[in-house]
Amino acid sequence: MEIALSRLCGPDDVITPVSAEDEALRQELGYPGPQNTAIPAHLVRPFDRLRGWLSRQPPQFVNHATAEYVQRHVDPEIWRSYFKFCFERNPYDKAISRYFWSTREASRPRPIADFLGHAKRRQISNWQIYTVRDEIAVDFVGRFEHLQEDLIAALAQLGLEVELPLPRAKSRYRRDKRHYSQVLDSSSRALVERMCARELAAFGYPWEGAPQ
Repeated sequence: MEIALSRLCGPDDVITPVSAEDEALRQELGYPGPQNTAIPAHLVRPFDRLRGWLSRQPPQFVNHATAEYVQRHVDPEIWRSYFKFCFERNPYDKAISRYFWSTREASRPRPIADFLGHAKRRQISNWQIYTVRDEIAVDFVGRFEHLQEDLIAALAQLGLEVELPLPRAKSRYRRDKRHYSQVLDSSSRALVERMCARELAAFGYPWEGAPQ
């Protein structure tokens, strides 16, 4: 999604860096790369300035920045008037993808139940990314399950009727393609439901059996 949307960006827009592998893909497609990531000095709060000084990294926009972080570092009128959207994914399926992504370099990865049992909430849940004070802070939440359709709907809100093909990125790491109900045992299911209770309730994702 980040790679595809960068195609629509102009020279004054913010484009955040992605992984080296994905940057290579973006360059291959001829889309603009990272630009304008530095946060304007007048929008940097003392706490962020101190944290930047301690880490020796100036405050900047990064990919997967939370809505709260963005809100804090853009002009209030921009936050109020811009159309903001994101995408959510079935938490059960997302947990499995996260497991395969996190263990992609392991020759003998630990079982998924063990991984989930030790995972932090932010590794499994994206709720904190698009909410502020536990409330959804964006104007539209699309679903990964019908990605292209919802992307078209989001762009239509901006008056953009363009064909925006989505490149295949990070899609080759999941080795077990079975339905999530065949991958997660009862304890893993319970862990996902505890860590993702808010998005499960907000978007009504049910636990479903494997299609027949």
